[in-house]
Amino acid sequence: MADFDELRTLLAPITESELRHRLRETGQSLHPLVAGVNQDSLDALGESLAALSEWYENGNRETQQITRRIVITAKDHAKLAAANRRVPDAKRVLKGEMAAWMLTWLENPAIFPLWLSIRRKTIQ
Repeated sequence: MADFDELRTLLAPITESELRHRLRETGQSLHPLVAGVNQDSLDALGESLAALSEWYENGNRETQQITRRIVITAKDHAKLAAANRRVPDAKRVLKGEMAAWMLTWLENPAIFPLWLSIRRKTIQ
């Protein structure tokens, strides 16, 4: 995370979300706390939240706080997109679903991977 914070400082005034997005675009393997929550698709969202669940469960208090903050920020962005009437209907529905997934993660990160496998079956 120190390298991530240093990048943010060097690239200021870039937002944390924008930096995460740009780093994911490189295609390089990133630590889950650097990659953050990927909302490019439901599959990408599920994978990133499952990875964050593992770090949350195995992390210390600081890691848990950082992880929750990352998911809360992503959830807030998804909720804003879902409520924005200028966003196409299909994307608004998708962002609403994504926000619900993140709310489920925030309620109990430990059970999220199991919930995700069940949810994916109901979507198919």
